[in-house]
Amino acid sequence: MMTKAAENVKVREGRSTRESILAAASRLMHVHGYNHTSLDDVLRESGVGKGNFYYYFKSKEDLGYAILAQIIGSFLERTLEPCFSDPDGHALAQIRCFLDRLLEAQRARNGVGGCPLGNLAAELSDVHEGFRGRLASVFATWRERLTDVLRAAQSQGTVDAACRPEAVADFLVASLEGAMLLTKLTKDIAVMEQCVAETKRYLSLFEPRA
Repeated sequence: MMTKAAENVKVREGRSTRESILAAASRLMHVHGYNHTSLDDVLRESGVGKGNFYYYFKSKEDLGYAILAQIIGSFLERTLEPCFSDPDGHALAQIRCFLDRLLEAQRARNGVGGCPLGNLAAELSDVHEGFRGRLASVFATWRERLTDVLRAAQSQGTVDAACRPEAVADFLVASLEGAMLLTKLTKDIAVMEQCVAETKRYLSLFEPRA
């Protein structure tokens, strides 16, 4: 009979194996894309055998969904939600906080790889409905968060009536995704810095004039 300590070790080893697979696959897919990352590539990169892989994942698709869930969770918990956690916070300051977090994330990668969500959306939206639906939901959450904070601020008089919250939210998401794509293409973080600065200048247009 297995002791409690041995069971704990086995659980830790299992988590470590699963995390190794996810980490290796994430690195490969971020650079090469989902379709150009084979299962053999993942096994070689992670050092995990095929039997162990299928213990944790039913298929490459199942692995892809797990990676996407990880990316979405990280985006929501570390980048989006922290800037909007205060319901009484100034809307434009919260959005600027979010812009700064996106910029710092790109700086940390030195502009390499672009936006993981945007990359998967561009690669898979037309060919894989499962991924398209999951990606659409996170982009919808992003747009809704921006729309809600702008609408609330407008009702409080801290954002000008000329602001159209839904249109502005769509514009911000599209602009930032484009900025990350250009930064990936040029390998120049100055592109992202300039786009964030221009986005902040655009937002300042909606500050009520005294």
